[in-house]
Amino acid sequence: MNNSTFGFETQAIRTQTERTQFLEHSVPLYLTSSFVFEDAEDMRASFTEEKERNIYSRFTNPNTSEFVEKICKMEGAEDGFAFATGMAAVYSTFAALLESGDHIVSVGSVFGSTHTLFTKYFPKWNITTSYFDINKPETIESYIQPNTKILFAESPTNPAVDIIDLKLLGQIAKKHNLILIIDNCFATPFLQNPIQYGADLVVHSATKLIDGQGRVLGGITVGRADLIREIYLFSRNTGPALSPFNAWVLSKSLETLPVRVEKHCENAVKVAKFLESHPKVKQVKYPFLKSHPQYEIAKKQMKLGGNIVAFEIKGGIEAGRKFLDKIQLCSLSANLGDTRTIVTHPASTTHSKLTEEERLAVSITDGLVRVSVGLETVQDIIRDLQQALE
Repeated sequence: MNNSTFGFETQAIRTQTERTQFLEHSVPLYLTSSFVFEDAEDMRASFTEEKERNIYSRFTNPNTSEFVEKICKMEGAEDGFAFATGMAAVYSTFAALLESGDHIVSVGSVFGSTHTLFTKYFPKWNITTSYFDINKPETIESYIQPNTKILFAESPTNPAVDIIDLKLLGQIAKKHNLILIIDNCFATPFLQNPIQYGADLVVHSATKLIDGQGRVLGGITVGRADLIREIYLFSRNTGPALSPFNAWVLSKSLETLPVRVEKHCENAVKVAKFLESHPKVKQVKYPFLKSHPQYEIAKKQMKLGGNIVAFEIKGGIEAGRKFLDKIQLCSLSANLGDTRTIVTHPASTTHSKLTEEERLAVSITDGLVRVSVGLETVQDIIRDLQQALE
């Protein structure tokens, strides 16, 4: 049967590393740092890349290769490379492709660590970044300079759950000959495929919904083969590779990604609707609520709305802190995309180092709460949020 005709779920389950002589049904762990050669010629040909084979697990490993192959099939990508963490994927992708003097145009609302890369570390190498307002996509082109090389965005964004039109970004990138990189972490390959809208590369923190159970760290970048080649060569020498054990766990996790994410989304819609009707909640943002400012765009490019709900409590930072202190069932954690529902108050925690002006520029108000809706019985999640709001 032709592999390319299989559905998403079948690809997720049946894409496997070739069986060993033991004919195992489930792919084994390849916990080895290196691989042996048959003779001197085999060794020479392997190192000159005349042969495609495993040499050292910093380069490739059967478990890592299986994980990469699955994500490539899910995203419609030509090739990919897997990393120890999501931020290792973000950093290595940019570092491999940028030169001193290059410029990035990025959506303003990005993950805190990505913002730190752009504003603290990249300027040390004379790489600059301009931020555009996600609510003013018509201004994007005004930020493009002669030295702009990369256009970058998250959609949905972290933590404010804003949406950007990926098709528009694809058109802008093509017009100006830019590399379009999309962080697809909140959507997963099951809900959204940026490559079909013109993205050259897609980045994921596999720690989130891809693992889905808060067990291991991981990251991955997939996309155009020529760009992945540069990222591979950079990473082969700098060493941010994903461990075989984590790759094995993540590849197993992908087998259940569709059923898990569908249930996450089902629960998240119910939580969002409950919050929208609560008198102590000022505003709720969830991509598949009609009240979301970019609802029509979300419906066009996402299969479902994801598992992240952002809402604003009346009463600002103090009300946000009190809400967290009253939570009983849900977890207070920095992670997201877990089976367990997680509640975070960005203004007093993850984004507390930003000034109020900087926070408001990226849609993080004092009372904003991010809920990563888990897989518990949805009535129990709602009951906990309800008692904490009272």
